[in-house]
Amino acid sequence: MSLQIERLEKNMAKLTIEVSAEDFEKAVEKAYQKNKGKMSVPGFRKGKVPRQMLEKMYGAEIFFEDAANEIIPEAYAEEASECELDIVSQPKIDVVQIEKGKPFIFTAEVATKPEVELGNYKGIKVEKPSVEVTEDDINGELESVRKQNSRTIPVEDRAVQDGDITTIDFEGFVDGEAFEGGKGTDYPLTIGSHSFIDTFEEQLIGKNIGEETEVNVTFPEDYQAENLKGKAAMFKVTVKEIKAVELPEVDDDFAQDVSEFDTLDEYKEDIRKKLLEKKEADAKNEVENKAIEALIEDSKMEIPEPMIDLQVRQMAEDFARRIQSQGISVEQYFQFTGLTSEKMLGEMRPQALKRIQSRLVLEAVAKAENFEITEDDINAEIDRMAAMYNMESDKLKEMITDSDKENMKQDIGVQKAVDFIVENVSA
Repeated sequence: MSLQIERLEKNMAKLTIEVSAEDFEKAVEKAYQKNKGKMSVPGFRKGKVPRQMLEKMYGAEIFFEDAANEIIPEAYAEEASECELDIVSQPKIDVVQIEKGKPFIFTAEVATKPEVELGNYKGIKVEKPSVEVTEDDINGELESVRKQNSRTIPVEDRAVQDGDITTIDFEGFVDGEAFEGGKGTDYPLTIGSHSFIDTFEEQLIGKNIGEETEVNVTFPEDYQAENLKGKAAMFKVTVKEIKAVELPEVDDDFAQDVSEFDTLDEYKEDIRKKLLEKKEADAKNEVENKAIEALIEDSKMEIPEPMIDLQVRQMAEDFARRIQSQGISVEQYFQFTGLTSEKMLGEMRPQALKRIQSRLVLEAVAKAENFEITEDDINAEIDRMAAMYNMESDKLKEMITDSDKENMKQDIGVQKAVDFIVENVSA
Protein backbone atom coordinates (compact mmCIF):
# COMPACT_ATOMS: atom_id res chain seq x y z
CA MET A 1 0.00 0.00 0.00
CA SER A 2 1.25 3.48 -0.82
CA LEU A 3 0.18 7.03 0.06
CA GLN A 4 0.53 10.40 -1.64
CA ILE A 5 -0.49 13.63 0.10
CA GLU A 6 -1.56 16.77 -1.71
CA ARG A 7 -2.05 19.94 0.33
CA LEU A 8 -5.09 21.94 -0.77
CA GLU A 9 -6.37 25.42 0.05
CA LYS A 10 -8.19 26.32 3.29
CA ASN A 11 -6.53 23.63 5.41
CA MET A 12 -7.73 20.77 3.24
CA ALA A 13 -5.65 17.83 1.99
CA LYS A 14 -6.13 14.97 -0.45
CA LEU A 15 -4.77 11.53 0.37
CA THR A 16 -4.28 9.23 -2.63
CA ILE A 17 -4.11 5.65 -1.37
CA GLU A 18 -3.05 2.77 -3.60
CA VAL A 19 -3.80 -0.82 -2.61
CA SER A 20 -1.92 -3.57 -4.44
CA ALA A 21 -3.63 -5.64 -7.13
CA GLU A 22 -3.02 -8.71 -4.96
CA ASP A 23 -4.82 -7.24 -1.94
CA PHE A 24 -7.65 -6.03 -4.15
CA GLU A 25 -8.03 -9.54 -5.57
CA LYS A 26 -8.26 -10.94 -2.03
CA ALA A 27 -11.04 -8.45 -1.27
CA VAL A 28 -12.92 -9.43 -4.45
CA GLU A 29 -12.63 -13.11 -3.51
CA LYS A 30 -13.93 -12.32 -0.03
CA ALA A 31 -16.87 -10.45 -1.56
CA TYR A 32 -17.59 -13.48 -3.76
CA GLN A 33 -17.53 -15.86 -0.78
CA LYS A 34 -19.86 -13.52 1.11
CA ASN A 35 -22.41 -13.21 -1.71
CA LYS A 36 -22.32 -16.53 -3.55
CA GLY A 37 -24.98 -18.07 -1.32
CA LYS A 38 -27.46 -15.43 -2.47
CA MET A 39 -27.02 -16.19 -6.20
CA SER A 40 -28.76 -18.83 -8.26
CA VAL A 41 -27.80 -20.06 -11.73
CA PRO A 42 -29.61 -22.91 -13.55
CA GLY A 43 -27.57 -26.10 -13.39
CA PHE A 44 -25.79 -25.16 -10.13
CA ARG A 45 -26.80 -25.63 -6.54
CA LYS A 46 -27.28 -22.36 -4.63
CA GLY A 47 -23.95 -21.16 -3.29
CA LYS A 48 -21.99 -23.42 -5.64
CA VAL A 49 -21.82 -21.18 -8.71
CA PRO A 50 -18.14 -20.63 -9.67
CA ARG A 51 -16.95 -17.05 -9.45
CA GLN A 52 -15.79 -17.12 -13.08
CA MET A 53 -19.30 -18.06 -14.16
CA LEU A 54 -20.87 -15.18 -12.22
CA GLU A 55 -18.31 -12.70 -13.55
CA LYS A 56 -18.96 -13.92 -17.10
CA MET A 57 -22.72 -13.53 -16.66
CA TYR A 58 -22.81 -10.21 -14.79
CA GLY A 59 -19.45 -8.64 -15.58
CA ALA A 60 -16.09 -8.68 -13.79
CA GLU A 61 -17.15 -5.74 -11.64
CA ILE A 62 -20.03 -7.61 -9.95
CA PHE A 63 -18.10 -7.86 -6.66
CA PHE A 64 -16.14 -4.62 -6.95
CA GLU A 65 -18.44 -2.50 -4.76
CA ASP A 66 -18.35 -4.94 -1.85
CA ALA A 67 -14.59 -5.32 -2.28
CA ALA A 68 -14.11 -1.55 -2.19
CA ASN A 69 -16.27 -1.27 0.92
CA GLU A 70 -14.10 -3.95 2.51
CA ILE A 71 -10.80 -2.26 1.66
CA ILE A 72 -11.46 1.47 2.09
CA PRO A 73 -12.16 1.78 5.86
CA GLU A 74 -9.13 -0.24 6.91
CA ALA A 75 -6.77 1.24 4.31
CA TYR A 76 -7.82 4.79 5.09
CA ALA A 77 -7.58 4.27 8.87
CA GLU A 78 -4.08 2.83 8.56
CA GLU A 79 -2.71 5.56 6.30
CA ALA A 80 -4.46 8.39 8.15
CA SER A 81 -3.00 7.26 11.48
CA GLU A 82 0.53 6.97 10.09
CA CYS A 83 0.68 10.16 8.01
CA GLU A 84 1.86 13.47 9.48
CA LEU A 85 -1.50 15.19 9.02
CA ASP A 86 -3.67 16.21 11.99
CA ILE A 87 -7.04 15.21 10.45
CA VAL A 88 -10.14 16.88 11.91
CA SER A 89 -12.98 15.69 9.67
CA GLN A 90 -14.55 12.62 8.15
CA PRO A 91 -13.02 11.76 4.75
CA LYS A 92 -14.73 12.41 1.44
CA ILE A 93 -13.94 9.26 -0.55
CA ASP A 94 -13.62 9.00 -4.33
CA VAL A 95 -12.58 5.85 -6.20
CA VAL A 96 -9.97 6.63 -8.86
CA GLN A 97 -9.15 3.16 -10.23
CA ILE A 98 -10.99 -0.12 -9.77
CA GLU A 99 -10.13 -2.73 -12.41
CA LYS A 100 -9.40 -6.42 -12.41
CA GLY A 101 -5.68 -7.20 -12.17
CA LYS A 102 -4.75 -3.59 -11.30
CA PRO A 103 -4.08 -1.77 -8.03
CA PHE A 104 -7.13 -0.28 -6.36
CA ILE A 105 -6.72 3.50 -5.99
CA PHE A 106 -8.93 5.90 -4.08
CA THR A 107 -8.67 9.41 -2.67
CA ALA A 108 -9.75 10.76 0.70
CA GLU A 109 -10.26 14.51 0.98
CA VAL A 110 -9.93 15.66 4.58
CA ALA A 111 -9.74 18.81 6.68
CA THR A 112 -6.57 19.38 8.67
CA LYS A 113 -6.17 21.19 11.96
CA PRO A 114 -5.66 24.91 11.28
CA GLU A 115 -2.63 26.84 12.44
CA VAL A 116 -3.48 29.69 14.81
CA GLU A 117 -1.85 33.10 14.65
CA LEU A 118 -2.40 33.93 18.30
CA GLY A 119 -3.48 37.41 19.32
CA ASN A 120 -2.87 39.14 22.62
CA TYR A 121 -3.89 36.90 25.50
CA LYS A 122 -2.27 38.77 28.39
CA GLY A 123 -4.17 41.69 29.83
CA ILE A 124 -7.37 41.23 27.82
CA LYS A 125 -9.82 43.94 28.85
CA VAL A 126 -13.11 42.59 30.18
CA GLU A 127 -15.68 44.38 32.30
CA LYS A 128 -16.25 42.25 35.37
CA PRO A 129 -19.94 41.94 36.31
CA SER A 130 -21.05 42.96 39.78
CA VAL A 131 -22.32 40.18 42.02
CA GLU A 132 -25.33 41.00 44.18
CA VAL A 133 -28.27 38.98 45.51
CA THR A 134 -31.54 40.92 45.72
CA GLU A 135 -34.81 40.18 47.49
CA ASP A 136 -36.35 39.58 44.06
CA ASP A 137 -33.73 36.88 43.45
CA ILE A 138 -34.59 35.18 46.74
CA ASN A 139 -38.34 35.42 46.09
CA GLY A 140 -37.85 34.01 42.61
CA GLU A 141 -36.02 31.00 44.05
CA LEU A 142 -38.77 30.51 46.63
CA GLU A 143 -41.37 30.59 43.86
CA SER A 144 -39.44 27.96 41.93
CA VAL A 145 -39.31 25.70 45.00
CA ARG A 146 -43.05 26.26 45.54
CA LYS A 147 -43.73 25.00 42.02
CA GLN A 148 -41.49 21.98 42.56
CA ASN A 149 -43.49 21.13 45.68
CA SER A 150 -46.87 21.85 44.20
CA ARG A 151 -49.64 19.28 44.01
CA THR A 152 -52.24 18.72 41.35
CA ILE A 153 -55.93 18.60 42.18
CA PRO A 154 -58.54 17.12 39.81
CA VAL A 155 -61.01 19.80 38.71
CA GLU A 156 -64.54 19.05 37.53
CA ASP A 157 -66.52 22.20 38.34
CA ARG A 158 -64.85 24.72 36.05
CA ALA A 159 -63.34 25.20 32.61
CA VAL A 160 -59.67 25.09 31.59
CA GLN A 161 -57.48 27.92 32.88
CA ASP A 162 -53.95 29.01 32.02
CA GLY A 163 -51.45 26.82 33.90
CA ASP A 164 -53.78 23.81 34.17
CA ILE A 165 -52.57 20.33 33.34
CA THR A 166 -55.03 18.79 30.90
CA THR A 167 -55.50 15.42 29.27
CA ILE A 168 -56.81 15.66 25.73
CA ASP A 169 -57.74 13.67 22.65
CA PHE A 170 -57.09 15.40 19.35
CA GLU A 171 -57.15 14.86 15.61
CA GLY A 172 -55.84 17.29 13.02
CA PHE A 173 -57.21 18.08 9.55
CA VAL A 174 -55.83 20.05 6.62
CA ASP A 175 -58.25 20.93 3.83
CA GLY A 176 -60.77 18.65 5.50
CA GLU A 177 -58.49 15.61 5.40
CA ALA A 178 -56.86 13.99 8.46
CA PHE A 179 -53.06 13.99 8.21
CA GLU A 180 -50.48 11.47 9.42
CA GLY A 181 -49.13 12.13 12.91
CA GLY A 182 -51.93 14.54 13.75
CA LYS A 183 -53.83 12.29 16.13
CA GLY A 184 -53.34 11.71 19.84
CA THR A 185 -55.22 10.01 22.67
CA ASP A 186 -54.94 10.73 26.42
CA TYR A 187 -52.25 13.29 25.68
CA PRO A 188 -50.99 15.30 28.71
CA LEU A 189 -50.74 19.02 27.93
CA THR A 190 -49.90 21.86 30.29
CA ILE A 191 -51.65 25.05 29.19
CA GLY A 192 -49.09 27.80 28.73
CA SER A 193 -46.16 25.44 28.18
CA HIS A 194 -46.10 26.32 24.45
CA SER A 195 -45.47 22.66 23.62
CA PHE A 196 -47.84 22.85 20.65
CA ILE A 197 -47.64 25.15 17.65
CA ASP A 198 -49.24 28.56 17.26
CA THR A 199 -52.13 29.33 19.67
CA PHE A 200 -53.26 25.72 20.15
CA GLU A 201 -53.08 25.83 23.96
CA GLU A 202 -54.62 29.28 24.39
CA GLN A 203 -57.70 28.16 22.46
CA LEU A 204 -58.41 25.47 25.05
CA ILE A 205 -58.83 28.03 27.83
CA GLY A 206 -62.51 28.19 28.82
CA LYS A 207 -63.32 24.69 27.55
CA ASN A 208 -64.99 22.15 29.82
CA ILE A 209 -64.43 18.44 30.37
CA GLY A 210 -66.11 16.36 27.67
CA GLU A 211 -66.55 19.36 25.38
CA GLU A 212 -65.28 18.89 21.83
CA THR A 213 -63.92 22.07 20.33
CA GLU A 214 -62.28 23.12 17.09
CA VAL A 215 -58.80 24.62 17.38
CA ASN A 216 -57.50 26.51 14.34
CA VAL A 217 -53.75 26.95 13.88
CA THR A 218 -51.23 27.54 11.12
CA PHE A 219 -48.14 25.40 10.74
CA PRO A 220 -44.83 27.32 10.51
CA GLU A 221 -43.32 27.87 7.07
CA ASP A 222 -40.26 25.87 8.16
CA TYR A 223 -42.22 22.94 9.65
CA GLN A 224 -40.44 19.61 9.16
CA ALA A 225 -43.30 17.93 7.25
CA GLU A 226 -43.33 19.24 3.67
CA ASN A 227 -47.07 18.67 3.26
CA LEU A 228 -47.86 20.81 6.33
CA LYS A 229 -45.53 23.80 5.88
CA GLY A 230 -47.47 27.03 6.17
CA LYS A 231 -50.78 25.18 6.03
CA ALA A 232 -53.87 26.15 8.03
CA ALA A 233 -55.10 23.24 10.14
CA MET A 234 -58.14 22.47 12.24
CA PHE A 235 -57.89 20.17 15.25
CA LYS A 236 -60.89 18.51 16.86
CA VAL A 237 -59.99 18.47 20.54
CA THR A 238 -61.77 16.95 23.53
CA VAL A 239 -60.68 17.88 27.05
CA LYS A 240 -60.90 14.68 29.10
CA GLU A 241 -59.32 15.80 32.36
CA ILE A 242 -58.32 19.02 34.10
CA LYS A 243 -55.89 19.27 37.00
CA ALA A 244 -55.16 22.52 38.83
CA VAL A 245 -51.75 23.21 40.30
CA GLU A 246 -51.87 24.15 43.98
CA LEU A 247 -48.85 25.91 45.49
CA PRO A 248 -47.93 25.70 49.20
CA GLU A 249 -47.87 28.76 51.46
CA VAL A 250 -44.41 30.22 52.11
CA ASP A 251 -43.95 30.06 55.88
CA ASP A 252 -41.95 28.24 58.57
CA ASP A 253 -43.79 24.98 57.84
CA PHE A 254 -42.85 25.28 54.18
CA ALA A 255 -39.19 25.86 55.14
CA GLN A 256 -39.23 22.75 57.34
CA ASP A 257 -40.79 20.65 54.55
CA VAL A 258 -38.33 21.64 51.81
CA SER A 259 -35.08 22.23 53.74
CA GLU A 260 -33.10 21.38 56.86
CA PHE A 261 -34.07 24.67 58.53
CA ASP A 262 -36.72 25.35 61.15
CA THR A 263 -37.64 28.88 60.10
CA LEU A 264 -38.28 30.69 56.85
CA ASP A 265 -35.68 33.34 57.73
CA GLU A 266 -32.96 30.70 58.12
CA TYR A 267 -34.01 29.08 54.84
CA LYS A 268 -33.95 32.44 53.03
CA GLU A 269 -30.46 33.16 54.37
CA ASP A 270 -29.29 29.81 52.99
CA ILE A 271 -30.87 30.65 49.65
CA ARG A 272 -29.03 33.98 49.66
CA LYS A 273 -25.71 32.23 50.30
CA LYS A 274 -26.22 29.67 47.55
CA LEU A 275 -27.42 32.28 45.05
CA LEU A 276 -24.31 34.34 45.81
CA GLU A 277 -22.09 31.32 45.11
CA LYS A 278 -23.95 30.69 41.85
CA LYS A 279 -23.73 34.33 40.78
CA GLU A 280 -20.01 34.37 41.51
CA ALA A 281 -19.56 31.23 39.41
CA ASP A 282 -21.70 32.72 36.62
CA ALA A 283 -19.67 35.95 36.74
CA LYS A 284 -16.45 33.94 36.45
CA ASN A 285 -17.87 32.07 33.45
CA GLU A 286 -18.95 35.35 31.86
CA VAL A 287 -15.44 36.79 32.24
CA GLU A 288 -13.99 33.58 30.77
CA ASN A 289 -16.35 33.66 27.78
CA LYS A 290 -15.78 37.35 27.05
CA ALA A 291 -12.01 36.97 27.35
CA ILE A 292 -11.98 33.98 24.99
CA GLU A 293 -14.25 35.83 22.53
CA ALA A 294 -11.85 38.79 22.59
CA LEU A 295 -8.91 36.46 22.01
CA ILE A 296 -10.67 34.81 19.07
CA GLU A 297 -11.32 38.27 17.58
CA ASP A 298 -7.64 39.15 17.94
CA SER A 299 -6.37 35.84 16.51
CA LYS A 300 -6.27 34.50 12.96
CA MET A 301 -7.24 31.01 11.81
CA GLU A 302 -8.96 29.51 8.80
CA ILE A 303 -11.49 26.87 9.80
CA PRO A 304 -12.27 24.31 7.05
CA GLU A 305 -15.97 23.68 6.48
CA PRO A 306 -15.76 19.86 6.96
CA MET A 307 -14.33 20.48 10.44
CA ILE A 308 -17.44 22.50 11.29
CA ASP A 309 -19.66 19.82 9.69
CA LEU A 310 -18.18 17.17 11.99
CA GLN A 311 -18.65 19.34 15.09
CA VAL A 312 -22.29 20.04 14.14
CA ARG A 313 -22.95 16.33 13.65
CA GLN A 314 -21.43 15.50 17.05
CA MET A 315 -23.55 18.21 18.71
CA ALA A 316 -26.69 16.87 17.00
CA GLU A 317 -25.91 13.33 18.17
CA ASP A 318 -25.40 14.57 21.75
CA PHE A 319 -28.72 16.43 21.56
CA ALA A 320 -30.51 13.33 20.26
CA ARG A 321 -29.13 11.24 23.12
CA ARG A 322 -30.29 13.81 25.70
CA ILE A 323 -33.78 13.97 24.17
CA GLN A 324 -34.07 10.17 24.00
CA SER A 325 -32.97 9.87 27.64
CA GLN A 326 -36.11 11.86 28.49
CA GLY A 327 -38.30 9.33 26.68
CA ILE A 328 -38.88 11.47 23.59
CA SER A 329 -37.77 10.62 20.07
CA VAL A 330 -36.16 13.28 17.92
CA GLU A 331 -39.07 12.99 15.47
CA GLN A 332 -41.56 13.68 18.28
CA TYR A 333 -39.48 16.65 19.44
CA PHE A 334 -39.57 18.12 15.93
CA GLN A 335 -43.31 17.55 15.69
CA PHE A 336 -44.03 19.22 19.04
CA THR A 337 -41.76 22.22 18.51
CA GLY A 338 -42.25 22.77 14.77
CA LEU A 339 -38.48 22.62 14.35
CA THR A 340 -36.84 20.79 11.43
CA SER A 341 -33.60 18.86 11.24
CA GLU A 342 -32.21 21.36 8.72
CA LYS A 343 -33.13 24.34 10.88
CA MET A 344 -31.68 22.75 14.02
CA LEU A 345 -28.38 21.96 12.29
CA GLY A 346 -28.27 25.49 10.89
CA GLU A 347 -28.80 26.96 14.34
CA MET A 348 -26.05 24.74 15.75
CA ARG A 349 -23.48 25.85 13.17
CA PRO A 350 -22.43 29.19 14.74
CA GLN A 351 -22.07 27.48 18.12
CA ALA A 352 -20.01 24.70 16.52
CA LEU A 353 -17.69 27.27 14.93
CA LYS A 354 -17.24 29.05 18.25
CA ARG A 355 -16.42 25.78 20.02
CA ILE A 356 -13.74 25.03 17.46
CA GLN A 357 -12.25 28.52 17.59
CA SER A 358 -12.24 28.51 21.40
CA ARG A 359 -10.47 25.16 21.57
CA LEU A 360 -7.87 26.19 18.99
CA VAL A 361 -6.91 29.48 20.65
CA LEU A 362 -6.74 27.86 24.09
CA GLU A 363 -4.53 25.07 22.77
CA ALA A 364 -2.34 27.76 21.21
CA VAL A 365 -2.06 29.59 24.56
CA ALA A 366 -1.17 26.31 26.32
CA LYS A 367 1.54 25.69 23.72
CA ALA A 368 2.88 29.27 23.93
CA GLU A 369 3.07 29.14 27.75
CA ASN A 370 4.34 25.55 27.74
CA PHE A 371 2.28 24.59 30.78
CA GLU A 372 3.60 21.63 32.74
CA ILE A 373 1.07 18.82 33.15
CA THR A 374 2.05 16.92 36.26
CA GLU A 375 1.05 13.49 37.48
CA ASP A 376 -0.86 15.25 40.26
CA ASP A 377 -2.85 17.13 37.61
CA ILE A 378 -3.77 13.85 35.91
CA ASN A 379 -4.68 12.14 39.18
CA ALA A 380 -6.88 15.10 40.16
CA GLU A 381 -8.69 14.85 36.83
CA ILE A 382 -9.17 11.11 37.28
CA ASP A 383 -10.58 11.72 40.77
CA ARG A 384 -12.98 14.30 39.33
CA MET A 385 -14.14 11.92 36.60
CA ALA A 386 -14.49 9.04 39.06
CA ALA A 387 -16.71 11.15 41.29
CA MET A 388 -18.82 12.15 38.27
CA TYR A 389 -19.38 8.51 37.27
CA ASN A 390 -19.64 7.25 40.88
CA MET A 391 -16.59 5.02 40.48
CA GLU A 392 -13.43 4.31 42.45
CA SER A 393 -10.43 6.24 41.10
CA ASP A 394 -8.22 3.13 41.00
CA LYS A 395 -10.80 1.26 38.93
CA LEU A 396 -11.02 4.16 36.49
CA LYS A 397 -7.22 4.33 36.21
CA GLU A 398 -7.18 0.70 35.10
CA MET A 399 -9.59 1.52 32.27
CA ILE A 400 -7.71 4.57 30.95
CA THR A 401 -5.56 3.95 27.87
CA ASP A 402 -2.46 5.88 26.79
CA SER A 403 -4.61 7.63 24.19
CA ASP A 404 -7.10 8.62 26.89
CA LYS A 405 -4.28 10.00 28.99
CA GLU A 406 -2.99 12.11 26.10
CA ASN A 407 -6.46 13.55 25.56
CA MET A 408 -6.68 14.22 29.28
CA LYS A 409 -3.37 16.11 29.17
CA GLN A 410 -4.69 18.25 26.32
CA ASP A 411 -7.88 19.04 28.27
CA ILE A 412 -5.89 19.95 31.38
CA GLY A 413 -3.65 22.20 29.28
CA VAL A 414 -6.73 23.94 27.85
CA GLN A 415 -8.12 24.53 31.35
CA LYS A 416 -4.76 25.92 32.48
CA ALA A 417 -4.92 28.28 29.50
CA VAL A 418 -8.40 29.45 30.56
CA ASP A 419 -7.21 30.07 34.12
CA PHE A 420 -4.13 31.91 32.86
CA ILE A 421 -6.17 34.21 30.61
CA VAL A 422 -8.68 35.02 33.38
CA GLU A 423 -5.91 35.69 35.92
CA ASN A 424 -4.41 38.21 33.51
CA VAL A 425 -7.66 39.97 32.59
CA SER A 426 -7.70 43.72 33.13
CA ALA A 427 -10.90 45.65 33.86
